[in-house]
Amino acid sequence: MTNQSTIDKLIEMRLTAMSDAFIIQKDDPRMKDISFEDRFGMLVDIEYNNRKSNSLKRLIKNAGFDQSDASIIDINYTSGRKLNRELINRLATCEYITEHRNLFITGATGSGKTYMACAFGMEACKQRYKTKYVRLPDLLLELELARNEGAYKKVQAKYANPILLIIDEWLLLKPTETEQHDILELLHRRRKKSSTIFCSQYDPSGWYDQLGGDDSPLAEAILDRIKHDAYKINIVPTDPTNYRSMREVYGLDPAMSE
Repeated sequence: MTNQSTIDKLIEMRLTAMSDAFIIQKDDPRMKDISFEDRFGMLVDIEYNNRKSNSLKRLIKNAGFDQSDASIIDINYTSGRKLNRELINRLATCEYITEHRNLFITGATGSGKTYMACAFGMEACKQRYKTKYVRLPDLLLELELARNEGAYKKVQAKYANPILLIIDEWLLLKPTETEQHDILELLHRRRKKSSTIFCSQYDPSGWYDQLGGDDSPLAEAILDRIKHDAYKINIVPTDPTNYRSMREVYGLDPAMSE
């Protein structure tokens, strides 16, 4: 068997990283002093690491993060916000996902909720959890269009199936009765088998009223699906009189996401 035949077969099996590494080994005289087992192990390691890297890139791309550069290690703890570093580091291990628990991230506009949520989402991708980010207004609009086009179940599954779902701008606007039905259906399907991060300007104590309060028969049912055992991060300034949003801190365009 010729080397070219081996290379062609590796490419046909889509072992392209292994193929490239084999060509490099073949042309490197230093490899003659290395045992077959070690050389073969090196080839396998290169292919394995390449596939893991590509898998992570696909997970991040498919997640559709609003801020794909978000990182736990880059969270600013000196920006005048009260942040529980111990809790954040604990959540970064994705323990809450294995427990099927939710996370509420609340705070004013520009407090960094979206960045933090995307940072947690990045950690979930690194641990190979299928993750999805969406703004609630976009989600509800997508479901409405899908209902009219006969693709409702498909779109519901798109957001029900990810192990981690990040819903940004949660209850920023009061949902209609139909939208509440959509929310309830989605959260019911995700209950006790996945985790959801909710980013909201409203404290959880105000969510009942945003859902219509006593006038809505679904308000309590929706909250019942998500509020038990949820972790909570409330981003507040250490000094409200001198508060600066994270957009100001980093000189970002005010029109950009949090």
